[in-house]
Amino acid sequence: MVINSITSLLKTKYPLVQAPMNWLTDAKLVAAVSNAGGLGVFGPNPGQTKMIHGAESHMNQMRHQIRLAKQLTDHEFGINIVIEDKPAIHMNETLKVAFEENLHYFAVVGDPNQAVYDQIKAHSGIIIARPLTPTIYNAQLAEKLGADVFVATGYDEGGILPQSGQGTFTAIPMIADALNIPVLAAGGINDHRGVNAALALGADGVYVGSRFLVAEEAPTSWATKQAILRGKYSEMVLISHDQRALMNTFTKKLATDYAQHHDGQKNDLSVSNRGGLLPGMRLGKYETDVISVNTGINLIRSCGSVQQIVEDLMQDMNK
Repeated sequence: MVINSITSLLKTKYPLVQAPMNWLTDAKLVAAVSNAGGLGVFGPNPGQTKMIHGAESHMNQMRHQIRLAKQLTDHEFGINIVIEDKPAIHMNETLKVAFEENLHYFAVVGDPNQAVYDQIKAHSGIIIARPLTPTIYNAQLAEKLGADVFVATGYDEGGILPQSGQGTFTAIPMIADALNIPVLAAGGINDHRGVNAALALGADGVYVGSRFLVAEEAPTSWATKQAILRGKYSEMVLISHDQRALMNTFTKKLATDYAQHHDGQKNDLSVSNRGGLLPGMRLGKYETDVISVNTGINLIRSCGSVQQIVEDLMQDMNK
């Protein structure tokens, strides 16, 4: 076991947290990451292949996935909380289920929020804070309000992009130098070299999403996994101010429109109306919908089990 501030806090073998990707986690993946020595984390819509309407239905599905994960691992795992403005029905219901199911690790996305942090702390929770665009200000505020870990996310990531344009390996030392709590590096980390670089720059661990998309246990469509394995950075396009995707007919059109009109909100709405990442990544419509992955896609050239992926990422920690 590697012992540092992250592993001690998260009770994991390695200083690694699996990013909670929308539509692309389920009990099998989350449990596999925790069994392999990291912290598995449920993202929104876990285990789902279609839109579910109504907070109660969402929470029943979440509870089912949590209980299934408990059957698959004896280790701790976490859950994603997205900060919402009032009435914040989905956020509050997710917190309620997490508390009732006795979860202790919360990957909280959004600007630091005292009320949400206090709720989690009242239930003995550990807060992994991740504002979408990390800054010294929101990092220090998160620490002040009670965050236990802060995620320094760079523009290299998949998913919703930070708006600073700052790369992962410039964001890490900026944030690490400003905080007393542990820092996780996120964005473009797909092999042990990325892990080593992040640690050398001041991170205490890593927060990895894209690399797990092609894991054998991941619910990502098989066809989409193959598209990611074939993919290249040169085939990625910016489709809005905060989204990047592999090029196909749909995303090329979005990229052209965004380059001409700079209307990212219009393009984001277009993607959302088609189901976001659901059709392209969960249902396999990789030729017609959005495939989101980090800029280090050239390094993702094999599937393998979660155990194999974790061992590759962490191989130098066992020396």
